[in-house]
Amino acid sequence: MLDLTLLRHGRSSGDDEGLHEGRYDSALTDVGQRQAEILAARWQAEGRHFDRIVSSPLRRAYATATIMAATFHAQIMIEPLWLEMDNGPLAGLPFGVAEQQYPWPERRDPYAPFFGSGESDWAIQVRAAQAVVQLVEQGEGRVLVVAHGGILGAALRHIVGAPPPVNRQGLHFALADTGYARVSYDPQRHQWWLIEFWPGDESSGDATT
Repeated sequence: MLDLTLLRHGRSSGDDEGLHEGRYDSALTDVGQRQAEILAARWQAEGRHFDRIVSSPLRRAYATATIMAATFHAQIMIEPLWLEMDNGPLAGLPFGVAEQQYPWPERRDPYAPFFGSGESDWAIQVRAAQAVVQLVEQGEGRVLVVAHGGILGAALRHIVGAPPPVNRQGLHFALADTGYARVSYDPQRHQWWLIEFWPGDESSGDATT
């Protein structure tokens, strides 16, 4: 069996500043660090362990992964497939500025690049599928992936067989600060099991990046 936990990073400086993150490389805040430490301590008390940890290269995810690695004495593998969605010109923009410069279209084509230069909804879904397949091909074990709300949601949609949302309609997974989903995969039966879902600290942070 592959026991897989998909964890969103803790609170970031981009959350505090009200910015669109995506590929914008904001840092983990002191609050985010504490969130990760609390979750790691809780998991440790529950007797969990991880054979390996996979992290997005972005700082907010890697810093969260580092806290987990110190607690569970596991090595971190950086994997670019787990980068957040490329949101093109919105990366790093304040929400208010983005609304003025890049108003949301009435209809958004899921195959079209995000605001001209970013990643389409189907592109991130395909990338998420590649990331999941890579983990499955690496074999059984307990794996922790630390990444971002957008790519983790796309991975979960792949696992449950759902397409990307169209015009914000469809299946979404609300992962706030240190929110996570735990799933397991049985390769003999090709069955996925959703074991646990915790939305995280919904009082702070943007549950999408």
